[in-house]
Amino acid sequence: MEVINTIGRRKSSVARIYLSEGTGKITINKKDITEFFPSAILQYVVKQPLQLLGVEGQYDIKVNLYGGGFTGQSQALRLAIARALVEINPEDKKNLKDHGFLTRDSRAVERKKPGQPKARAHFQFSKR
Repeated sequence: MEVINTIGRRKSSVARIYLSEGTGKITINKKDITEFFPSAILQYVVKQPLQLLGVEGQYDIKVNLYGGGFTGQSQALRLAIARALVEINPEDKKNLKDHGFLTRDSRAVERKKPGQPKARAHFQFSKR
């Protein structure tokens, strides 16, 4: 099997992954997943597509991850992994799509408007 390259995005995070057959090692920015994401919840989010298909120990994943915070980065990585798994086996697409792993979450921070302190908050109105 050749190396499969996919990309995942969420908010301002971008995850580029290189998936190849191996022992299940996930390396993010030259660090192990447990070192990069110390939180067990974020590690779980990243591994969800692999666990769903039951292929957790079959692929080595090398990741270049930048931008955003840890939540956006973990979800961008989950999308990239799901896309790579579909490239390997297109029959898994329906299962991954039903669980929402192939949908790019397009929500991002709303811009700040002029004359307001934040995107939707307004300065207090005083009649007198």
